[in-house]
Amino acid sequence: MFHGAIVATITPFRNGKLDASALKKLVEFQIRNGTDGIVPCGTTGEPATLVYEEHERVIDLVLEAAAGRVPVIAGTGSNSTKEAVLLTRYAKRAGANGALVITPYCNKPTQAGLVAHFREVAASADLPLILYNVPSRTGVNMTAETVARLSEVKTIVGVKEASGNLAQVCDILKMTPRTFCVLSGDDGLYFPMLALGAKGVISVVSNVAPREMADLYDAFAMGEVARAREIHFRLWPLMKALFIETNPIPVKTALAMMGKVREEFRLPLCGMSDANRKALAKVLSDLKIA
Repeated sequence: MFHGAIVATITPFRNGKLDASALKKLVEFQIRNGTDGIVPCGTTGEPATLVYEEHERVIDLVLEAAAGRVPVIAGTGSNSTKEAVLLTRYAKRAGANGALVITPYCNKPTQAGLVAHFREVAASADLPLILYNVPSRTGVNMTAETVARLSEVKTIVGVKEASGNLAQVCDILKMTPRTFCVLSGDDGLYFPMLALGAKGVISVVSNVAPREMADLYDAFAMGEVARAREIHFRLWPLMKALFIETNPIPVKTALAMMGKVREEFRLPLCGMSDANRKALAKVLSDLKIA
């Protein structure tokens, strides 16, 4: 159902408020450059600092701007099952094509708790769900066995796997149906995971280099593996630079350098250090991005 280079878009702010105009322009920039899908309110979209009304507004704006041209997979996760249910129901009503639901953070649920959480979210709305496993940010790893159990739920159609553990990726691919959509949640493992059988990536790098990330997938899908590998290594410095500080600080800074957004965050996120800013600017310059 979902495949290719899917962007986890940032949420632009202006003077402390959502910058609707900039967000719509970002969506258009992505679609013009071949992005295969858009995820608003994922981790890169700073959802933890969006109030509920802003979360809904971001989803609405992206759906309006995309206008059905690419799938929109709304980030609807929370560390509260009740809140995740409410957000997922909203995404369904708004017309999203799917929902990306992160493992609850801070709570550190057991594997049984994760199964119960995702089953309840899935039962709340008839909407395709992608599980999101990112233990470095949530404090809990969703095991391959848990993903396999959840893949039996009709509306749970895939997983964004960002554990950084390729052995776990292999286990997930082996233990789930071939129709189950395994997506890389780590830009650096996008190409290696395609080689293992993943169907694409939910990407931070696509915010800055959407055409190249889409080209990588297209090349691989057409059997041009050497070309896909070449694109991977050309983007490798950018893949590293966009994570030299906590995401989305570098990617938002990069987009500001490109003139697409204001460099504005919500606390506790803040601007980059001078040294890291210079390193990021050099990578963008070397790639002729900014």
